[in-house]
Amino acid sequence: MAAPSSSRAVLGTMRDRQHQVSDPARMRGERAVRWKGAGQLVPALLFLGLFFLLPLSGLLLRGFLDPTPGLENYQTLFANGAYAQVLFNTFGVAALVTLFSVLIGFPLAWTITLMPRGWGRILFNIVLLSMWTSLLARTYAWLVLLQGSGVINKLLLALGLIDQPLELVNSLTGVVIGMTYIMIPFIVLPLQATLQAVDPMVLQAGAICGASPWTNFRKVFLPMCRSGLGSGALMVFVMSLGYYVTPALLGGAQNMMLPEFIIQQVQSFLNWGLASAAAALLIVIALLLFALYLRLQPESPVDPQNAR
Repeated sequence: MAAPSSSRAVLGTMRDRQHQVSDPARMRGERAVRWKGAGQLVPALLFLGLFFLLPLSGLLLRGFLDPTPGLENYQTLFANGAYAQVLFNTFGVAALVTLFSVLIGFPLAWTITLMPRGWGRILFNIVLLSMWTSLLARTYAWLVLLQGSGVINKLLLALGLIDQPLELVNSLTGVVIGMTYIMIPFIVLPLQATLQAVDPMVLQAGAICGASPWTNFRKVFLPMCRSGLGSGALMVFVMSLGYYVTPALLGGAQNMMLPEFIIQQVQSFLNWGLASAAAALLIVIALLLFALYLRLQPESPVDPQNAR
């Protein structure tokens, strides 16, 4: 009876010794694999460092060093009334465009989700159609529609809603209208992907439990859409901060926004320091907003397996 036990003990000891011998070799192999994987990242890191981090560092430094070291460029940017108005225009328009894009894009994305697959795909492609058209062409189309003799003013006059044409061109109102149209696809895309994964049974359960439609929407449906809504709104806001073509054509020189201001400082006044400070401000604010979004964004309660 003791012989089998002894042999099992000997076999166990031999296995332990084999593991002890093989462990260092296995660890060396794992380290080699890790280093090999890290080595594959070197080209990407070099590309980012050369074409993103290096120019960004130069931009930030120039805002502090040109023409003299200090905070003069940033003080000028905020202290000068005309420059402060440019900042107000930029962030005000970006906020309004984001708000209207959400108000239009949210029900549009929900409609696409509720429609039968074929019709929903057609409507989704219609929304994306604007993205396949040149930005300059879309902006000029709105320029024609919004001008004093354009279709919109003629229609409002014919309906008796206005007595004289509205000044929709060379105004921030026209900028908001044109940019909202351009930005709607960027809020529909993430929202529609999130809404597709919402389980309708959850909404039915809320209604069965006695929740009113508004309560069901606010406390059940909206939290489930928070991920797509937040990412879409952030994308629209950040993109709106840096848009140049549409504000330049629809807003005019009297309603300048920060990208136009940067171009003006570089091309007309050769004020590279002030232009660098304005560009750095845009980049830093965009990065801070993205970091805040990542910090506040909860884990999505939507189960991808429920996608329709």
